Amino acid sequence: MTQHDDTAPRGETSHSDPNTAPWRNFYGRRNGKTLNKAQRAYLREDLAQLSPGAVSWAENPDRVPLDMATRFHGKPVWLEVGFGGGEHIVHMASTYPGVEIIGCEPYVNGVAMLLGKLRRTQLRSIAVHPGDARDLMDVLPEGSIDKAFLLYPDPWPKSKHHRRRFVTQEHLEPLHRALKPGAEFRVATDIPDYVRQAVEEIPKAGFAPQFEVPPAFDFDDPQPTHGDWDAPWEDWLSTRYEQKALREGRKPHYLTYRRV
Repeated sequence: MTQHDDTAPRGETSHSDPNTAPWRNFYGRRNGKTLNKAQRAYLREDLAQLSPGAVSWAENPDRVPLDMATRFHGKPVWLEVGFGGGEHIVHMASTYPGVEIIGCEPYVNGVAMLLGKLRRTQLRSIAVHPGDARDLMDVLPEGSIDKAFLLYPDPWPKSKHHRRRFVTQEHLEPLHRALKPGAEFRVATDIPDYVRQAVEEIPKAGFAPQFEVPPAFDFDDPQPTHGDWDAPWEDWLSTRYEQKALREGRKPHYLTYRRV
């Protein structure tokens, strides 16, 4: 999954090794505009050393759990699913130097943008998985993640595509397993129907909402009734995806859950 750009083409790809990996459909972009010379260098020179460990089926066919204590120096570990251009993950790493953060992003251009930011900031507390978040969650030890973020995910607006959204049990159940009891799960979106699906599906996976749905809330209204999910988190950094939503008249929502 990746933070969305409504103007970008999307497609369906699949990955599987017939000897090891399960068949998993992947929906979304993996490549965009041609990378410039510097971005290609970032990917070639920096990406491998930022790996969280053996995640892919090719390098870890037995799905051995990652050694989190060694890889992340015994620090709390956060997870951002779909970091887009990396603004938020860099902001959080800078704000919380005592935390390590894993970012998942299959969109190569977004990965290259993050790597450029890491070179400029010299941050050393971010690990990068440039692929499907489900592969990473396969090998995250149970209860190993202290906080998770899902920020402006692909909206998949057509009803027949809602099953592709991250807020389905296929994604939420392994996320719940990976999070520590009481860990916070933050969701930000500007799509009212995504809020509806999140409100319906996330609690089913074992997450308790830290907000109340207003009475008679209209999930079809692009400017719905105010709720206690209107205000961003105190440490929030507005991303380019949010700024695009605001320019186009869509209202952001900030949903907070805790792992039961």
